[in-house]
Amino acid sequence: MNDKFSNPSRALHAALGMLFAFGFAFAAVPALGQATGEKPEFMAATQQWLDNAVASSHPAGAAALRMEVVVGELDSRLRLAPCARVEPYIPVGMRLWGKSRLGLRCLEGSAKWNVFLPVTIRALGTAWVIKGNVASGATLSPDDAVAAEVDWAEEASPVVANASQWVGQVATRALATGQVLRQNVIKPAQVFQAGSQVRVVAQGAGFEITSDGQALSTGVIGQPARVRMDNGRVMSGVVLDNRTIKIEI
Repeated sequence: MNDKFSNPSRALHAALGMLFAFGFAFAAVPALGQATGEKPEFMAATQQWLDNAVASSHPAGAAALRMEVVVGELDSRLRLAPCARVEPYIPVGMRLWGKSRLGLRCLEGSAKWNVFLPVTIRALGTAWVIKGNVASGATLSPDDAVAAEVDWAEEASPVVANASQWVGQVATRALATGQVLRQNVIKPAQVFQAGSQVRVVAQGAGFEITSDGQALSTGVIGQPARVRMDNGRVMSGVVLDNRTIKIEI
């Protein structure tokens, strides 16, 4: 299966979250029951700025996400004093990704107040979902998942959007049909035990040497491993497959 998508980064989540924070900020003001019921004059210019900022916020090669913003309601028991200027802000420790909340505080009014508005950010895009039940501990093959549109922000764990990063990985729990492949449900496969005979590929500028050695640690694809060479020297490299360690010289 060809790799179709790049892996989402936490930086991308944070960047989009901050951009949409401003979008929520301006959209939330009318929800406080302003007397006019009309859109503020700055809405059009703000929306245009947000559209341009969000369009340019994706790192090169990042999958396109369609953002959806759902603004909740303030607690119906609140009785807020009239306020001429409301400032939205992101509470400490919160990010606008998935289920979150936005702070609103009155800066110009007869009484200062501070409340929180529930918000949900959906990031819709193509990712990989399980197409048949997978047992815990099973090694994932290309046939175990299919591309589908999902909400990347539905859970905190990042989506594993690049096929090369989950094919050959091991399921950390039982996976059900339709479940999105995320970092917290897979782990690298262990391919050999300490004491196993392995092939060592040493690469340098313009040369490559292959020899045998004995693994001194367990081998997990893509992870570091130590190996004792035939001459007794101990070296470290990266596990390439079920019997190969690559060493850069």
